[in-house]
Amino acid sequence: MIQEFKDFIAKGNVMDMAVGIIVGAAFTAIVTSLVGDIINPVIALFTGGIDFSGWFYALDGEKYVSLTVAKDAGAPVFAVGKFLMAVINFLIIAFVVFMLVKMVNRVKSVADRPDDIAPQVKTGPSQLDVLLEIRDLLRK
Repeated sequence: MIQEFKDFIAKGNVMDMAVGIIVGAAFTAIVTSLVGDIINPVIALFTGGIDFSGWFYALDGEKYVSLTVAKDAGAPVFAVGKFLMAVINFLIIAFVVFMLVKMVNRVKSVADRPDDIAPQVKTGPSQLDVLLEIRDLLRK
């Protein structure tokens, strides 16, 4: 079992996955900043200054000034705004990953394509053709 685990860890896919997870975690901070610092203000501009992250519904029927106050009071809440922001984050990440995969696939297809520029070297007759020709000449 230990050898099987060593074989699993030694495969290149495991290392690729580890690098992907680390880069993904770092990328999350960038996307969070993009959504919070750039996209939310633009959305708020078009919606009259509404901040989605503050949208919530307290299930106990009370009115609270903010989501933080409601949570501190121990009220059960539907944090609709936070969910909406998570959906926006997901869509942005999914789009960027799609663009990256598309770019990598395009680069791979160019790399896998045979070179059309390579000069065509005209080859002479094969060794078999020459031997057959000699045989035919010797018969005559």
